[in-house]
Amino acid sequence: MDKLTSMKVFERVAKAGSFVGGARELGISRAMATKHIMNLEADLRTRLFNRTTRSLSLTDLGLAYLERCSQVLLDIQDMESAITHLQNEPRGTLKISAPPVIGATHITRAVAEFLKIYPDLNVEMVLQSSHTDLIDEGIDIAIYLGDLDDTSMVARKLASSSMIVCGSPDYLEKYGVPQTPEDLVNHSCLVNWASAPQDKWKFKTDAGYTTIHVSGRMQSNVAEANRVAALNGLGLVVLASYVVRRDIEKGKLKTVLENYALPPLDIHAVYPHRKYLSAKVRCFLDFLQQWLEPRVSISWTR
Repeated sequence: MDKLTSMKVFERVAKAGSFVGGARELGISRAMATKHIMNLEADLRTRLFNRTTRSLSLTDLGLAYLERCSQVLLDIQDMESAITHLQNEPRGTLKISAPPVIGATHITRAVAEFLKIYPDLNVEMVLQSSHTDLIDEGIDIAIYLGDLDDTSMVARKLASSSMIVCGSPDYLEKYGVPQTPEDLVNHSCLVNWASAPQDKWKFKTDAGYTTIHVSGRMQSNVAEANRVAALNGLGLVVLASYVVRRDIEKGKLKTVLENYALPPLDIHAVYPHRKYLSAKVRCFLDFLQQWLEPRVSISWTR
């Protein structure tokens, strides 16, 4: 029989002063209560109660065991209460992994607002381009861009951002403005090997989708490097609207091929477990989805 349950039965019977009273409080039969006590006594190899037909009293060892047993049960109750509190109220440290650009801008801003709401929570941010093992690295939530390669991961889609082809005014003046996706083969295109579309840019046309294999003078594994290269006239770039929106508004970059839509960039939150999410993970996922979606999902229009 379960030792912890037997300890609870022993404590109730001892405090009630009878098997009948203790069993009634626990909602079990007198016979079941007696069985629990007999199993405890067998495990401890000692008698816990002095039994007569008219009375029930603790032995000296039973009295000592009751004191220790009550403390153990109280400690367990306190521990369960603490765990329940942690499950209901965000606290402790939340470790988040995110790609550098969206992590340093949008995710960090969301974290700042979230921490204002929950003063007992701390956040540790890890900005990196490559995916990592969440469990080995102790990551609570990882932000992934694009398609998820590992379908075994637990993920929640947070938002989708439109993708834009753009270049600097100087580059476009010097090399011309592409009119169709096929024109890109004659242009320097800045490739991001860390995320889609890499060197295969896919466009929607009247006849369906067409994929153009592009190349250029510079390649990188982070969006920010390609953005800076495009600003400096090194070529055309495909980036999420949230990355280049301000550059376009300021005239530092100009959009091209606006009549040919690219597949949007999906933004996911990935986490190790589906069941029994801690409050810090559950609350941040809900908060981030509401905070992020309107800020990255607005399509760019001239």
